[in-house]
Amino acid sequence: MAGLNLLMVGAGLSGAVIGRKLAEAGHTITIVDARSHIAGNCHTERDTDTDVMVHIYGPHIFHTDDAEVWDYVNSFTTFKPYKNRVKTTSKGQVFSLPVNLHTINQFFDKTMRPVEAEAFIKEEQADTSITDPQTFEEQAMRFVGKDLYEAFFKGYTMKQWGCHPRELPASILKRLPVRFNYDDNYFFHKFQGMPENGYTAMIAAILEHENITVHLSTTFTRTQTDDYDHVFYSGPLDGYYGFDQGRLPYRTLDFERFSYEGDYQGCAVMNYGEVDVPYTRITEHKHFSPWESHEGSVCYTEFSRECGPDDIPYYPIHLVDGNQMLQEYVTRAKAETKVSFVGRLGTYRYLDMDVTIREALDTAEAFLSRSDANPMPAFMKAPL
Repeated sequence: MAGLNLLMVGAGLSGAVIGRKLAEAGHTITIVDARSHIAGNCHTERDTDTDVMVHIYGPHIFHTDDAEVWDYVNSFTTFKPYKNRVKTTSKGQVFSLPVNLHTINQFFDKTMRPVEAEAFIKEEQADTSITDPQTFEEQAMRFVGKDLYEAFFKGYTMKQWGCHPRELPASILKRLPVRFNYDDNYFFHKFQGMPENGYTAMIAAILEHENITVHLSTTFTRTQTDDYDHVFYSGPLDGYYGFDQGRLPYRTLDFERFSYEGDYQGCAVMNYGEVDVPYTRITEHKHFSPWESHEGSVCYTEFSRECGPDDIPYYPIHLVDGNQMLQEYVTRAKAETKVSFVGRLGTYRYLDMDVTIREALDTAEAFLSRSDANPMPAFMKAPL
């Protein structure tokens, strides 16, 4: 395939990874991003007062079982060990998440061994009449029961998603484990860590190639598609079509940033599960870099709300009843021949970073191997 003139819309993980792989194959890559910085929502920067590495758009923790993806990111930066140990407040106490043996014993004021705790949850707490959970609430009631659900999941979920858990699909909760041991590592993946110098430095290294040109503070318009041989679009799916069918629903986040001299909360993430507390969690950013030492601290109090036209979209809302507008946009996207919709916004899915990178690598590979008999799919993955 002769060298092509390709456009990446978005300088986040999707645009950077696809762009780098295609640049290495000899294609000319132009990357545009409406923001004034690279790295999208995983953008990090040093606080000038404390020198703490701050996750500007909220914490991003890298975790994966994909050895190829792990090797890929480590080829551009050094990842330091990091385990995410989340705490949560409920009923005037602090508990560890995900729900584990310590959480269960503390909550029920017991000293059960693993086999006893598992039997207790299954026989005395879980609603076994629910055989095929369809909603978030049914999933929680089936696997942990009413007491733990209401203490740790119900209020937090209502604040995070702006609706009752019975309106949300069970798949949202299925990502969260319940452990009958004292393992309080939030994730269960083989590879876990944080980039030593932050995500922005990592993405800058990915973009450092002679065939890649990056233009920041640059807005993409649909008419630019004609100027390139192919476009990889990681912006909002509905935004590509000028929102002409309406806006897809998202949740956005507001952060109240504050500084503290010393250690504010003793952990990186403290959830607030009760619905009468208006925020969902407080994050203390120096704890995301435990190999560093800082006297000062930078914290974010995090609020979730409905995303407006001028807000940053974070979480796509998938309800049990589905979304006809989404299907209309997807149908149009699948018919495109010069555009591939990629990433969390382009495919309207919540994606962890490792999945985003895996799909970006696969997308680039599919583009390089395309032919008349094997055309490039415009929509790599259907939304969940």
